[in-house]
Amino acid sequence: MTKKMISGLRDIYQKYDAFFIDLWGVVHNGIKLNPGAVEVLENLSKLNKRFVLMSNAPRPSKSVKNFLLNLKMKQTYAEKVFTSGEAALKSLAKNTYGKNFFHLGPIRDSELFRGFEKNKKELKKSDFILCTGLLEEHENSLKFYEILLKKYTQLKMICTNPDLIVHRGLSEEYCAGAIAAIFEKLGGKVVYFGKPYPEIYNFCLKKNERTLVIGDNIRTDIKGANNMKLDSLFIINGIHKKEFFNLSINEYDKILNKYKTQTNYYQNKLTW
Repeated sequence: MTKKMISGLRDIYQKYDAFFIDLWGVVHNGIKLNPGAVEVLENLSKLNKRFVLMSNAPRPSKSVKNFLLNLKMKQTYAEKVFTSGEAALKSLAKNTYGKNFFHLGPIRDSELFRGFEKNKKELKKSDFILCTGLLEEHENSLKFYEILLKKYTQLKMICTNPDLIVHRGLSEEYCAGAIAAIFEKLGGKVVYFGKPYPEIYNFCLKKNERTLVIGDNIRTDIKGANNMKLDSLFIINGIHKKEFFNLSINEYDKILNKYKTQTNYYQNKLTW
């Protein structure tokens, strides 16, 4: 087990050609960048190693890129973003799930369907539900969504962020995945865009590259790596940090086993 704990990415980077790096919880916490992670990006760039900043953000890649620029990330690094919202946008353009949709999520996510505004309808007139997150006025109560959706389980839900929760600084927030889980319990069908589902990886993978997935979410980052048969590095001090608190190194694998996953390496925070 101790061989899995690395002191920095420098210990293993030579084994890989490409790196799929999670953003929220690894590179930033919603408020500021992680200096150690930024150093990783700097070194990978110097070594001409390809990396993708792979995010389950329910918005187009350019929106997250602008967010990172506001956090003072270098533009050359921010250009490497690819989001679950971007993957979903490509399906919206093809009317894959119908034409008219009900947007379930905050107004700030409206950029996802820019150019398709005329297709946004009320719930009873929609072909499918486009779920990007929680409504601003109902951010803390999941019961509201159970009541809202129970009569509409015949529609498909398109979930653009499979994450259940995220940490913004020290606070915890629900994500679109939490609503999707409720919809499934009601009997509805959900199509997920983002980690751990294959579409987002297929957009980013290149043939004959050895790829390492880096993330702090066992359900999405590590499960996704396992699904795609890619190696992974799990960041302990992220979304699951409470589960690892006060555990010995030899107990880490047991936590992942509970989620029916496994990882190749552990690190407390992403550093070089």
